[in-house]
Amino acid sequence: MAEAPDSPGIVALVGGGEWQPGCSFDAELLAASGSDEVVVVPTAAAYEHPERTVVRAGEWFAPLGGRVEGLMVLSRSDAQDPGVAAVMRNARFVYLNGSSPMHLRSVLKGSKVWDALVAAWGDGAVVAASSAAAMALTDPMVDARGGGLTLGLGLVRNLAVVPHFGDTHEDAHGEKLHRSVLLAPHGTPVAGVPERTALIRDPSGGWRSAGEGSVAVFVNGAPAEAGLAALPS
Repeated sequence: MAEAPDSPGIVALVGGGEWQPGCSFDAELLAASGSDEVVVVPTAAAYEHPERTVVRAGEWFAPLGGRVEGLMVLSRSDAQDPGVAAVMRNARFVYLNGSSPMHLRSVLKGSKVWDALVAAWGDGAVVAASSAAAMALTDPMVDARGGGLTLGLGLVRNLAVVPHFGDTHEDAHGEKLHRSVLLAPHGTPVAGVPERTALIRDPSGGWRSAGEGSVAVFVNGAPAEAGLAALPS
């Protein structure tokens, strides 16, 4: 399995509501990639008309000067295809959208396509992931079914992400968030990221937020006084 490099490109963990007004960071990410192509990977939405996801992304990025290519990695066999992995390896801006973090993890973990993504990131490619994909890219990963923690893909380590932060439809009483915060290993931050908001890790290792909302950080069961500075570099 490929290991995360020491000097990768940008990672943007989006809280959901991707490709909508308010996602002002997408123009910045496109420019930072140095390319006009966005490789959209709808793996997490494999059973929810993934082709529609690609079309929607194309409609969003076109006015920004971007063109979208859908990389239809929907099954484990797709993720092990050398040709598909080659496309991923050459990508400069990869965007994974949401739906099922468990399906995304089971398809990509330890695969040729995942290794190619990590290698591209190591060469400075921009990687953005929204909602379920943002959850799955970290390790530990929040289990969307109840808020517990499980093994994630680990592109970003020692961090867990709760997307749709503050959305009462997703977590009416905050019970899942509370469980995630309490179950996180000692010293491991949990970041609550609202929709249309990105938690961005720059190549220097520093973190910042962009978009409509504010990111909340919790460490050892309580809000982190250091805020984003509590996140791993």
